[in-house]
Amino acid sequence: MTSLTTVDAAPVDAAIGQEWWRTAVIYQIYPRSFSDANGDGMGDLAGISERLGALQELGVDAIWLSPFYTSPQRDAGYDVADYCGVDPLFGSLADFDRMLASAHDRGIRVIVDLVPNHTSSDHAWFQAALADGPGSEARGHYMFRDGKGPNGDTPPNNWMSVFGGPAWTRITDPDGTPGQWYLHLFDSSQPDLDWTSEWVRQQFRDILRFWLDRGVDGFRVDVAHGMIKAEGLPDYTPPEGAGSMGGGATPLEPDIAASTPASPPFWAQDGVHEIYRDWRRLLNTYPGDRILVAEAWVDPLAKVALWVRPDEMHQAFNFAYLETPWEADELRTVIDRSIDTFAAVGAPSTWVLSNHDVVRHATRLALTGDNLQGAGVGPKSVGLPDPAVGLRRARAASALMLALPGSSYIYQGEELGLPEAIDLPDDAREDPTWFRTKGERYGRDGCRVPIPWSADAPSFGFGPTDASWLPQPESWGRFAREAEEGDPDSTLELYKRALLLRRESGLGSGHLIWRHGFAHDVVAFRNGDVTVVANVGTASVPMPSGEVLLASAPVSGQLEPDTTVWLRS
Repeated sequence: MTSLTTVDAAPVDAAIGQEWWRTAVIYQIYPRSFSDANGDGMGDLAGISERLGALQELGVDAIWLSPFYTSPQRDAGYDVADYCGVDPLFGSLADFDRMLASAHDRGIRVIVDLVPNHTSSDHAWFQAALADGPGSEARGHYMFRDGKGPNGDTPPNNWMSVFGGPAWTRITDPDGTPGQWYLHLFDSSQPDLDWTSEWVRQQFRDILRFWLDRGVDGFRVDVAHGMIKAEGLPDYTPPEGAGSMGGGATPLEPDIAASTPASPPFWAQDGVHEIYRDWRRLLNTYPGDRILVAEAWVDPLAKVALWVRPDEMHQAFNFAYLETPWEADELRTVIDRSIDTFAAVGAPSTWVLSNHDVVRHATRLALTGDNLQGAGVGPKSVGLPDPAVGLRRARAASALMLALPGSSYIYQGEELGLPEAIDLPDDAREDPTWFRTKGERYGRDGCRVPIPWSADAPSFGFGPTDASWLPQPESWGRFAREAEEGDPDSTLELYKRALLLRRESGLGSGHLIWRHGFAHDVVAFRNGDVTVVANVGTASVPMPSGEVLLASAPVSGQLEPDTTVWLRS
């Protein structure tokens, strides 16, 4: 057996660790792909209600719903036309209220998405801005600017859209002549709001109150590093290799001011923090620890921590961890840095491996080619993975993540071991990235395919008919929840066991003590009375002694590559 030595990492202050969100396991539901109650091929709120029992059995503390608001659905609901209405695709406000009450009855909290950087071009606010013309109050709610050049034919600056192509579109005035340009950091159907407008700020206070009054437990804030743009809107050319959301620094970059990359003029401007202080004050007037969660794609981690200072948001997604390769040194470093950096501002670290914007980790961890965030993978991508290697690594990575102190996020389907749907037909794709890059980037459809529930049912049990808004791979029957339920070797049962042990052992509120004495490619730590050992290398290593509580793959006298175990000695 391997001998062990320990090094104690700084614990999170237990005195401030009582709030539910500090240790929660939060399950992301992508509503259009979770469960379809009416058979139209689109997931809906009634479908979510029907499946809450399965999430209770899984053992999650909360669910986060991606947008279900009124929308023309040009970007899968992230183009909102009414922030206080439910799109008929998903049901009604009454369906939402029933789902919320049912979740609360089961002890599951509900977090909803909020999209404040931009609206749909169909939103009444934008339609008023178009109608009222330059200099009007309504036009001042968005980022309209005159073009450059004698006739204003050149965009106001050189900014590019996250989805590809220019970030500016010129309108045509009612008399048929070319008019001003408006900014859209995403699709042209998603005009950016002007957050220097007090009117805009007041509308969102009212939107927050609308949902808080209905009883939601918090908000995941889309593009939480956006909203404020640098004064003068200066030109900006991103560095080569930057991801679609403006990243580019590695997770291991030293977290000191001298090495902090300069933010693009449209991301991570200081003014965003006053918006979140204002929102935090509003949330604090409601009972029950309502929370704000930041989607902030910024580098390095020390900069992300600015979003979760005590008077701002409660959590921020740890994208540095998500983007860390399956390598021991880098995993140890990002875990250490995450715990220390967030603890320094009194916040828990979050841990996440997959979501609706990135390649599922059962595929991503085995890719052998470059894959920028947002680019997706498809049949012509370089370095496609061995699916068996991908699943084995995904199980090991999930077992490692769920043992870490703090709060963990699970993306629907990862508990089944779902891989990315790589072979989607070109004519089935819907992501704006695919169209705006003319097929150069596949985009995010592959991680958004409706999930399977029953191997032998129409649409694998996603709904009562064969309809499915994105085609499901024929091989997905083996990943169906019913097929995995009760199978001790399945990924579903691995997750159930991990979440149960996590709660029973208090791992979310624990602290990490590194354990040494292993091969270089082994990541090992103790959290409470649980020792976690992950072999991320290519050679087997001796098993340490102790009772095996959880194993991501079969273990005996050796711990095989791409395997994580939890032990109690």
